[in-house]
Amino acid sequence: MSILTAGNPVGSGSPSNSGGTRRGGLSEYFRKPCFVHSRFDEAVDVAKVLKEISSDNFDHISHSSLVQTATGVRELAKRIGQATININVRSVLIVTKARDNSLIVLTRQLAQWLMFTREVNVYVDAKLRLSKRFNADGLLDQNPKFESRLRYWTPELTNMMPDLFDLVLTLGGDGTVLYTSWLFQRIVPPILAFSLGSLGFLTNFDFQDYQTHLNKVFEDGIKVNLRMRFTCTVFKDGHQSEVHEVINEIVIDRGPSPWISLLELYGDNNLLTMVQADGLILSTPTGSTAYSLSAGGSLVHPEIPAISVTPICPHTLSFRPMLLPDSMLLKVTVPRNARNTAWASFDGRHRTELRSGDYVTVTASQYPFPTVSASTMDYFDSVSRTLKWNVREQQKPFKDHVDGHKDESSNSAQDDEEWDIDDSTFFSTSSSSTMLSSFSSAPQSAVMTGSSSPLHKDFSFLSLNGSSK
Repeated sequence: MSILTAGNPVGSGSPSNSGGTRRGGLSEYFRKPCFVHSRFDEAVDVAKVLKEISSDNFDHISHSSLVQTATGVRELAKRIGQATININVRSVLIVTKARDNSLIVLTRQLAQWLMFTREVNVYVDAKLRLSKRFNADGLLDQNPKFESRLRYWTPELTNMMPDLFDLVLTLGGDGTVLYTSWLFQRIVPPILAFSLGSLGFLTNFDFQDYQTHLNKVFEDGIKVNLRMRFTCTVFKDGHQSEVHEVINEIVIDRGPSPWISLLELYGDNNLLTMVQADGLILSTPTGSTAYSLSAGGSLVHPEIPAISVTPICPHTLSFRPMLLPDSMLLKVTVPRNARNTAWASFDGRHRTELRSGDYVTVTASQYPFPTVSASTMDYFDSVSRTLKWNVREQQKPFKDHVDGHKDESSNSAQDDEEWDIDDSTFFSTSSSSTMLSSFSSAPQSAVMTGSSSPLHKDFSFLSLNGSSK
């Protein structure tokens, strides 16, 4: 498998003079697809499949060709999910909470191990440059080579030059992963998330075993989940105002207003429905376990290409959550006759007010969010671990409660077989015997002598609920 290596800066570790130039200029750079896709080149021949699809004349395509094309697309998606990517890691970015003292110590430990064992360039938050707990001077004194390998990143650097980094390591919880998505608004390097938070839907690696996990990444390669993101564009007064890439959801709500929101939801410029509710959540499959889940939305596997639409406290009983195809362009508009404005937030950030006539468009982003997968069961493991999904006490037989009180001399096998209730009253009448004979060909003696047959037990149960005549 061929390897695409991101360019590395030269010079000192300061963001202002880290050096490095992007090939082809800024305009060409932002037209490039997610660079993770380019590393599937020999594992999956994407260009060949796209060429075959584009060459078909869909106006006169046969049914068999259409089926073959659809099958090929599904097989392509399957192979992408199973492919292993070998990456030549030269620069590693570490994202953590710079204001958390305990995480600063772990960041220093991780950076020291990477520079000492793997001889890679390590980028840490620029806020740690003068941190006493991080003690950058102490690290540089350990090895003179560390001076050229220890570097610092800023949000401006990650947003403008994401191809400087071959791998991103996050220390924290899901909030740290969301912050990483905000740092990379276009191309995103592979993200390996260590679990140090409270929940951890996206953090599937234990930091205590970081050496084992990273050695496997460097030597054996990685498998990634290409998590879908949304490109959300805000239009105010008919002009584009701002654009955001979100990994979880966009929420449009009533804000501080006491009245319910009135919104129009369009799909491919066709009115789908009017929304009268406290708000509307449009979430990615990754974000289905976040705010959408709290509002009653469904769990969606990250590999399903869909847009989850979840109303917040709708004023109609029939407005239920639904899934729409990711190929659809959605638009949420504040109509002219709305009583109040609406407020939009993107992954909980950049909260902005939408007035009458303003709208937001939502479409699947061409820049997915690649997360390193620990196993094929990552999603189910995280849901079971964090939500205790479908966890309940197993049903037990009642005899388990009395096993400890049984007489050691008693015959347990005989106790299980015999029917230990007095049903002589029900079976003493001739009418009862006649009724039994009509339902069973078993001899009456077998029925009347305390047999433990299923039919006998059924009628014994009936005798507890009926009255003899």
